[in-house]
Amino acid sequence: MRILIIEDDDKIANAISRGLTDQHYSVDMTDDGSEGEFMAKTNDYDLIILDIMLPKRNGFDVCKSIRNEGILTPILMLTALDSVDNKIKGLDFGADDYLTKPFHLGELLARIRSLVRRQSESKTSVIIIHDLEMDTANREVKRAGKKINLSSKEFALLEYFILNKNKVLTRQMITEHVWDMNFDPQSNVIDSFVRFLRAKIDKDFDQALIQTIRGVGYKFGIQ
Repeated sequence: MRILIIEDDDKIANAISRGLTDQHYSVDMTDDGSEGEFMAKTNDYDLIILDIMLPKRNGFDVCKSIRNEGILTPILMLTALDSVDNKIKGLDFGADDYLTKPFHLGELLARIRSLVRRQSESKTSVIIIHDLEMDTANREVKRAGKKINLSSKEFALLEYFILNKNKVLTRQMITEHVWDMNFDPQSNVIDSFVRFLRAKIDKDFDQALIQTIRGVGYKFGIQ
């Protein structure tokens, strides 16, 4: 999953980025409200973490502008302003959730998982497809009861597949949601990681879950 952090406090932004990266998320960051708004409108993020007090353009205006463009990406607002009026204003402008500083990283991660689930069919942190089970809270994957060890990027790729089960996903879509802005779209990295993932979750099982759609990309699910 790819997340945009718009936060001008370097210490907080870097702490969030490290925590998200450790949990297999791809992260883009900016400390500027105007630049953050541009990034949110030109990239397809799975979630936006948005501070309110920002240089050049505050978080309320950024949130309102993003929603006016018809972009439905979940927005989690961060602020040191712990007043009910500010929370109401942020939610009325289109934010999906609100977290007051200081906060515990564990709570932030739980809120992120909750917001991402709202965009999918899953209502819990444990997602089951056929005999494959993914626990997004504990970062564990099992197939037919057997634990499967995945690298950080393999886990992120599988999570994106699962949250979009039975949908045809192009390589560009996978790039935009699993890798960050530094990824080279001309490389063959995506196909390599799909191959690695197949070797772990499909090999030695009768039912393949990752399907190749020739000339397009991939689809995850039962044929």
